[in-house]
Amino acid sequence: MNYGLAASLGGVVFLYAPNTSLSHRMVSLMACAFGLCACYTLGLMSHYFPQLLLVPVLSFIAILVTMVCRFYALGPPGSLFFIMAAAIGAYAPIDGVQVPLFVGLLTMGCLQACLIAFFYSLYFLPKQAPLPVSPMPPATFEFVIFDSVVIGLFVGISLAVAQVMQMERAYWVPVSCLAVMQGASLRAVWNKQVHRIVGTGIGLVLSWGLLTLPLDKWRVSLMMMVLAFMIEILVVRHYALAVIFITPMTIFLAEGGDLGQGTPDALLQARLLDTVLGSVVGLIGGVCLHSPRFRERVGRQLRRLLPSYYNRT
Repeated sequence: MNYGLAASLGGVVFLYAPNTSLSHRMVSLMACAFGLCACYTLGLMSHYFPQLLLVPVLSFIAILVTMVCRFYALGPPGSLFFIMAAAIGAYAPIDGVQVPLFVGLLTMGCLQACLIAFFYSLYFLPKQAPLPVSPMPPATFEFVIFDSVVIGLFVGISLAVAQVMQMERAYWVPVSCLAVMQGASLRAVWNKQVHRIVGTGIGLVLSWGLLTLPLDKWRVSLMMMVLAFMIEILVVRHYALAVIFITPMTIFLAEGGDLGQGTPDALLQARLLDTVLGSVVGLIGGVCLHSPRFRERVGRQLRRLLPSYYNRT
């Protein structure tokens, strides 16, 4: 089960397939697959660092990934799944000698997703003309560097707060924080926070019902296929409805190998607390990110710390 779950995490790279020509689509997918593997690898390696180093490591990953996604104008879901892969890897209960094995499993999942995307594109593109490749927007300091640093710092702060509260396997705290901060405006950040908390609450009820079923590896696999289908149907219509199915999907991805070893109540309570904490920190981060006064003061100090080459735009 653990092997299959690691590989299925690599399957999410399919979500990054753009509606462009076959050549551009496959290059984009393979680049995203490499990034997902790199983030998961760093996450697995950070599991063996001292606990205090986990916060700066995840903050660094969040800053770097967000910068790359913004520089290349990567569409939704943006940096979310890269950070989620790193966070799940950081809390994966595996031995150090198994790191290459699990990295290989996730890489196999990414390769399979790329193959499925390739054959799907061969079938789909003749029926609908691909969109032209949009030129990359100007890589401004505010959009690429400043926003990425603020987002990465608040992702790290959310994890630090979880560590202070001694929350066990708090991988969902930084992911919830990042998901909320991705709102395009302060109102969007607030709406995402509310949607995420409400959707997670309902999703935990669904998770409790699913976890009480007699589960084996085949039932879990089928259940994850259904959950993934429902998420993709709903996420473009209403975020809170999608979160209802994202919650059990994430629980199975991260902790499916330990299912059946006790009652699910403690697990579901921990994930609800993770979501609330991450969403609150993400809301505070969103307020700072969209505050002109904060951007002016902190941006001025950040420019001083960076070489002049990065301050040209």
